[in-house]
Amino acid sequence: MKGSTHLTIGVVIGLAAAAYYPFTPKSAALYVAVAGFSALSADLDGTNMLSSKLGKASKLLREFGLWGGILLALGIAYYYYAQQVFHRELALVAVIAFLLGFITKEGIIRNALVSLIGAGLLYWGWVTELNWLMGFGLFVAWVPWLNHRGMTHTVWALAAWAAIGSGLENHLQQEGIMVVATAGYLSHLIADTLTPAGVKWLYPLYKKSIKFPL
Repeated sequence: MKGSTHLTIGVVIGLAAAAYYPFTPKSAALYVAVAGFSALSADLDGTNMLSSKLGKASKLLREFGLWGGILLALGIAYYYYAQQVFHRELALVAVIAFLLGFITKEGIIRNALVSLIGAGLLYWGWVTELNWLMGFGLFVAWVPWLNHRGMTHTVWALAAWAAIGSGLENHLQQEGIMVVATAGYLSHLIADTLTPAGVKWLYPLYKKSIKFPL
């Protein structure tokens, strides 16, 4: 299912929470933001609306590695033929940069960027002694390397996300955040269950997809 559809469902959940719980502009914004983000988070195991911008950045980094290595190699060759000076360290850097740009897929670079953000959140949570933020950072750092619609699309991931939402609710002292976060994530799994590919809700205990395609 498209990311825009997941996001729309999440926003609707957030608006419903804003209408159900005592209303303030701040709480309404929180409900919508948390539900919308939660509805997209299960797809951090692939390219989605949350990581699409990083996909563009990964393409630029890959091209930078390729052309940077080539230009550096040309500069080294010029100095060697013009001044009989050979920079071994720079030559090694040029070869490594070119090879990384040549063999590294854009998806790998994107995943690494997402993981770097997750590692930053994990460190921030450790410094501030916020367990929920550490869990969130670990989730973000880990899931990009998983198979799409694998572990992130299971009841275990849903339970982990609910725990993160509970910690966020206690931190913000805002009633309903855990429910909204869980409902947003759950909506993603239910929506994907309605597609032909379905969802492996109990993976790895039960590896077949459960689906009710519309």
